[in-house]
Amino acid sequence: MGYGHIAAEHAEAIGVFYKEHLNPYLNFHRPCGVPETIVNAKGKQRRIYRWYATPWEILRRLPDLARHLRPEISRDELERKANAQSDTQAAASMQAAKRKLFAKILRRRTA
Repeated sequence: MGYGHIAAEHAEAIGVFYKEHLNPYLNFHRPCGVPETIVNAKGKQRRIYRWYATPWEILRRLPDLARHLRPEISRDELERKANAQSDTQAAASMQAAKRKLFAKILRRRTA
């Protein structure tokens, strides 16, 4: 969405979009590079990215995952959210919700 100003009348709708569409897409369906630090013979550090995974894939590898979750959230519930849609379906759903949000914002602006 960028770093521009959000008019007060749009803030709630954008917050709902983030909570219901963008954040679940990013956490469960969009992989990111996982850095590994390599140190050469001279001590210079450099990051390489051999593994790409979603934040959920990284989190669920923790040996004590339950300790990092809020009491009302279970691993099974998160697995269900992750498996509810394919990555492609989740991206299409998020993009459709974004188009709907922007159309709503533009209607309000021109009205």
